[in-house]
Amino acid sequence: MSDTFPDPALPETSLDKLLAALGLGEEPYGLFYTDVPPTNGFAPDAGPPLSLDREARGEVDWGAVWGHFSCVMGKLWLARKKRAAAWFDAEHYGCPGGSFYLGFHAPQLEFITCYVSTGIPGSPVTGERYLPSPASARRFFTELAPRPAPARYCVLKPVTHFTETETPETVIFFGRGEVLTGLSTLAAFVTDDFEIVAAPFGAGCSFIATWLFHYQAAGHPRAVLGCGDPSARKFMKPDEMTFTVPYSLYQQFLARWPDSFLPTKTWAMVQKKIARSQEAWGE
Repeated sequence: MSDTFPDPALPETSLDKLLAALGLGEEPYGLFYTDVPPTNGFAPDAGPPLSLDREARGEVDWGAVWGHFSCVMGKLWLARKKRAAAWFDAEHYGCPGGSFYLGFHAPQLEFITCYVSTGIPGSPVTGERYLPSPASARRFFTELAPRPAPARYCVLKPVTHFTETETPETVIFFGRGEVLTGLSTLAAFVTDDFEIVAAPFGAGCSFIATWLFHYQAAGHPRAVLGCGDPSARKFMKPDEMTFTVPYSLYQQFLARWPDSFLPTKTWAMVQKKIARSQEAWGE
């Protein structure tokens, strides 16, 4: 299979119409890399340089790392509230995990293999217990092998904020169960791929960037259902998940949704549930 989806054959319809059909009130965000310095938006404070070699030599200033800690999903959460941008680079990474997943350093640090698994014996670091051992975490980081950042800055912003000279690599939707049903089914409809949606293990930021690039490099681009990361759940609405697609698939969504199930009576019944959910959450 190609590493991209074919250009849509039908004329593009507006994003507003797609969001209305899905029952979504929030536009998706786009993620892209650029060498143009961001002029505004939410970004972490500068942190000390990270590398496995520096860690081995005892040169990582962990006090400064944790003193400036900031989750990628947390900065995106702040940006969403203001319909603003969030951005990161090798200095303004916020989180060692986020720095790795966004392609700003590799390999991953030994401390992090312990932190996401069972911790360090005899120390206060008990571990997040997301993987069964540091060896398992190392295998995960090695197999995922995030793509090196292709430009200095990683920027996330609403898709309607992109200029004519900017193109997102991934597009991130935020939704609850019924909306995710619509997105997942629409992805299968426009690709004719029964396994187009993946729900892998990872950190919150891996679902909006790293896994997309991983599948693309393997020649099988996928949509990724994400934020099954307990540590990042505090930066999501209750019951909300991310649904991230390559930009070419997003274009297919815009062009082909009118031919899908979304205009049918069946989906109209689901939209009533979406409306009840929004009412229940005060939206």
